[in-house]
Amino acid sequence: MTLFLIIFVLAIQIHFSNQDVIDSVLRSLSKGITYFDMQGRNINLDGVVGYIILQAQLQEATRTWPHSDFLGLSQRAAAISMLKRLNKSLSTATSSLQETDPKYFKEFEPILDSSFWSVPAGWSSTDPSLVYSSVRSVECYDEHLSDKCITLLLGTWKENGTPCIVTKYCRDTMTQFGCPHYSLSHQLLYFMIGALKGCPRMLQWDLRMSRIGLTVDHYKRIFCSNMMKSNQEMFKEVQSLTGQMQDIFIENILLCGLVGFSDFYKLDWLQAILTWQDQEAGCFGKEDGCSSHMTGIAVSTLGGFLNFYLSEQDITKRPII
Repeated sequence: MTLFLIIFVLAIQIHFSNQDVIDSVLRSLSKGITYFDMQGRNINLDGVVGYIILQAQLQEATRTWPHSDFLGLSQRAAAISMLKRLNKSLSTATSSLQETDPKYFKEFEPILDSSFWSVPAGWSSTDPSLVYSSVRSVECYDEHLSDKCITLLLGTWKENGTPCIVTKYCRDTMTQFGCPHYSLSHQLLYFMIGALKGCPRMLQWDLRMSRIGLTVDHYKRIFCSNMMKSNQEMFKEVQSLTGQMQDIFIENILLCGLVGFSDFYKLDWLQAILTWQDQEAGCFGKEDGCSSHMTGIAVSTLGGFLNFYLSEQDITKRPII
């Protein structure tokens, strides 16, 4: 009985500690949504995608919120209110995107719907043994190539295009080991979008002997293990990170969190991200003006933290002994 009481008290302490974290995340998200309310018409597609992912995360959070006590219910009510605000602002923002850049909008229209994105059903951890022995000093490819390869998966590369097309060049580029920063995270994004689109044979024609047996899940673990190493190194210099490196740091957490690597949801990483928000404007990346991309990435990352800490908070889902 004594052991039961000790475990129960510890569980209660974790519960209230996580609720404090959830409060901080909700306050930050409210400010981020207020910024979007005001600036949604002026935010680029990348930024809007971040808010679309947040929409999916808030939908999941409000659906599965643990009904454990009054504070939890009031937090859930706050999240429901934010989701309603976000739904309205997203309608305005996506309409504006369609008007201002119809070609780019059409190419990425499938991912501008919260139903495209999913929240992890389970969690795993990265593997330090998968970290590259060396990393390139320059990116492996640029944004133009990334967009092209992704539109081939989405089927938006032309009107009524066939989806799930994997060219040899895209496959070889997106499976190249040793890529840094942007190209590393977008290798993961490529496989994420392929999986979410339901593309079954992304690696079918990969005949390289060194890659035999590697699956999409293997690549996700390899990439996130290296993104974890990158984030750990960046966090050592967190006080001096530039806006661009902050953006990469946050994006790594977002993407690897979305594919289920819970070790990215570190409390000290969350605390650092919260300090990067402009407390008045509600945006992120305000060294030389608000960054649409970083703000969208940041709020969707915070949505990931919210769902993770909700799952950690729900003591009814954990065995007592």
